[in-house]
Amino acid sequence: MFTLALSVCAQARFSYLHMKYLFFSWLAVFVGSWVVYVEYSSYTELCRGHECKNSICDKFQKGVIDGSACNSLCEKDTLYLGKCLSAKPSNQAKVGDQANLADLVTLVFGVADSNKDGQISLSEAHSAWALLQLNEFLLSIVLQDREHTPRLLGFCGDLYVMEKVPYVPLYGVSLPWMVELWIPASLRRSIDQWAAPSWPRKAKIGIGLFELVEDVFHGTFGSFLMCDISAAGFGYTERHDIKVVDARRIVPEAAFQEVMRERRCEEDSDCMYGRDCLTSCDLTKHRCTTEVTQPNLAKVCSTLKDYLLYGAPSEIKDELEKQLYACIALKGASEQMEMEHSLILNNLKTLLWKKISHTKDS
Repeated sequence: MFTLALSVCAQARFSYLHMKYLFFSWLAVFVGSWVVYVEYSSYTELCRGHECKNSICDKFQKGVIDGSACNSLCEKDTLYLGKCLSAKPSNQAKVGDQANLADLVTLVFGVADSNKDGQISLSEAHSAWALLQLNEFLLSIVLQDREHTPRLLGFCGDLYVMEKVPYVPLYGVSLPWMVELWIPASLRRSIDQWAAPSWPRKAKIGIGLFELVEDVFHGTFGSFLMCDISAAGFGYTERHDIKVVDARRIVPEAAFQEVMRERRCEEDSDCMYGRDCLTSCDLTKHRCTTEVTQPNLAKVCSTLKDYLLYGAPSEIKDELEKQLYACIALKGASEQMEMEHSLILNNLKTLLWKKISHTKDS
């Protein structure tokens, strides 16, 4: 009996010491990962920012390129390259056949004329052409009269400057990827919900994202596909107006179709573009089809589902959930998709707007 009691106590002490060891090990990894992340992300030369600046300024001084931000970057040194967001060299973009090319050319000329003298010099034309190869720059021109993209402040060659978006990501807390590996999914969701704004403000952010879907769906300059709807690609302002902060994966539908038409495949998973644009594999030709399986709206609703349902007022929660699931079920190949798309989009915006229109958050 005495021996058994000692054995139980020893096991309990071992279990306590084991848990204590695991806790402090996890804490050490967490703190260490954070320190490494901060040091890594602050080291701008990992993105060869200095080399990029030298290359751009060399072309500017030789008269090859020009732009409204060139003086600030190359002569006044009031513009500097900070944290690197991507190491990819370029992103090709094309305008769809449905685009109103005459109006688009007018917009591009207006942006390219950096000194506003009414003429486009060769150096300004070089800069404009380089920028038009970037999806995100093309989108900022197309949507420049809307509030969903940050304001273009200037450019120099293929470098452009946008206004800062104060709150990024769209929801949740941005953590280093090394820390993410150690956080359970349930805890991650709890952290995200804790860090989110109040529900009326989340509703306003959601309405903004739905309006963005409207803007890129059969707009004046053709349709765009949203191929990465992760929270990190969006942010919002002090007034909770949504802003696109990374539009590299919002691509013209015509360019997307051209890429997918040439892609070889063995199964549907080979036909994924970005994170969210999936088509099917035609096994008779071993080529990807060009029709996405889910429209933009369905992907946005899937992203916003938990975000909007958590903390939603009880009187609209059931109807909101019903509308969101109907939205997620939308299919890209449906003949009635456009009509269903418009109906569900209007229902969601109306439901949210009626609930917050009388509040100060609207």
